[in-house]
Amino acid sequence: MNKRSVLLFRILMILYIAAVAVLCFARFKNLADVPTTLFGLEMDKIVHFLMFLPFPLLAYLALGKQPGGPWKALGAVLLLFLAGSLIAAGTEIVQRFLPYRSADPLDFRADALALAAGSLVTFIVMLCQGVRSSRSAR
Repeated sequence: MNKRSVLLFRILMILYIAAVAVLCFARFKNLADVPTTLFGLEMDKIVHFLMFLPFPLLAYLALGKQPGGPWKALGAVLLLFLAGSLIAAGTEIVQRFLPYRSADPLDFRADALALAAGSLVTFIVMLCQGVRSSRSAR
């Protein structure tokens, strides 16, 4: 990956983290009425899932380094999952102390599920990049 791409992904990562912070910590007043469920799932949990789904892939691309081999890729993905989980847990802990927000363990569960799904996609991308780079090295 070239330097411009890495810079772009780092900027996107900063914007992404800022957007997550706003969504998690801002006080939203006078919102339009929206459905509370979608296909039987709470809308809040869907938002949490969608909010944390891109984290592993975006973080991997922002790092700009490709781990060598499937075991290193697996280790890198596990670290990204852990980092995302720490951020997700941190948002719930902070929300517990905000008078206009509430902490919900089920929100963290939705975040963790999204991080797991995003980590799986990221691992597949890493493996495909590794296969592609090993073929081009021949």
